[in-house]
Amino acid sequence: MTQATTTDRTCPLWRRLIALVYDLVAVLAIMMVVGLLCQLATRGQLITTSGHVHIAWWYQPLQALVVAAYFVVSWLRGGQTLGMRPWRIRVTASDGARPSLRQAVVRALAAALPFSLLLLAPTVGLRATLWIMAAAWAVWFATSLIDPRRRAVHDLAAGTEVRRIG
Repeated sequence: MTQATTTDRTCPLWRRLIALVYDLVAVLAIMMVVGLLCQLATRGQLITTSGHVHIAWWYQPLQALVVAAYFVVSWLRGGQTLGMRPWRIRVTASDGARPSLRQAVVRALAAALPFSLLLLAPTVGLRATLWIMAAAWAVWFATSLIDPRRRAVHDLAAGTEVRRIG
């Protein structure tokens, strides 16, 4: 797909955010399936609570990998996640072509970067950490309000755009 063969237009922020809400539902379902499979694989010992909650060291990195794979594979196979389809939007490279593997991975990592702020929780508390993360994501997406091509921080980092199709 190239710019010359499509009628794509830049995507407004509200449409992106609604598509993200749809994707959060899909991600929740994926995480539930992963959790079930991990519980079955560990015979119910994935999370233990004998006086102290203990989660298997590999479980959260596995969840992150599976969620990242959902987004990366979706963007590579047509530029759309499940949430983007009903809103008729697509991730493309800046030239209108499909994003490369590198672009999709950079975009996923940059979009997830505010999650690293969870490391602040032991210092400032969970409530404050969640507010700081919300503020970081607000900044992440606010750039699309001032960028002429409506790119968020993760789009700028990856050299991608989100466009309306049809």
